[in-house]
Amino acid sequence: MCGRFAQQRPTSEIAQIFDAEDLADHPGGRFNVAPTTQAAVVVAKDDRRAVVRYRWGLVPSWAKDPKTVRNTFNARSETLATSAMFRDSFRKRRCIVPVDGFYEWLRDGSAKHPMRIWDPSGMPLALAGLWAGRKNEETGEIERTFTIVTTRPNELMSRIHDRMPVILPPDLWGTWLDPEPRDEGELVALFEPRDDLPLAVYEVAPLVNSVRNDGPDLVLRADPRLPGMA
Repeated sequence: MCGRFAQQRPTSEIAQIFDAEDLADHPGGRFNVAPTTQAAVVVAKDDRRAVVRYRWGLVPSWAKDPKTVRNTFNARSETLATSAMFRDSFRKRRCIVPVDGFYEWLRDGSAKHPMRIWDPSGMPLALAGLWAGRKNEETGEIERTFTIVTTRPNELMSRIHDRMPVILPPDLWGTWLDPEPRDEGELVALFEPRDDLPLAVYEVAPLVNSVRNDGPDLVLRADPRLPGMA
């Protein structure tokens, strides 16, 4: 799963990296993004890409009451094509969630250690996402939401959790964002866990456990380190 991540860089920088237009104009500086909050995502709009801000936790257009839609901050890749919750978005409304790292909790007996997973080169990780728009009947506004697609873990992540977000390398960003219909098998192939991803992991302080905490202290390496997790 993926239930917390960081978006440290401003959306203007995200737009440069993903060759997109910055429609969000957000300064970044977020180290503990949690479900139900707004976050930057990259979407295809007409013939260009754009960086926008949607709320984390997908609510499909047909939902009569968004409060009845729960636990949609992640979408299992194995059921995207058949799930009523996600299949329309899988076909037509895919996005990328750029993160400067995400958190997962390593269970050690009764204890759970927060771990940061990131690209040590400094590039953001491009997480595969889906989005949806729903009209608010009270205000008439279109509310847009997103979810992060998860898959089986690769070798590194299997030491921490039994799921991980789908991470897209740069040469596949265009395939995932393409608004035109794509062969379902071509998209499903992107969900296979990859061991060639530039990932590193280390333990961070328990500060990240609370969504009320934010700031650069959350990504500092905890001391002491867990064996084998440098």
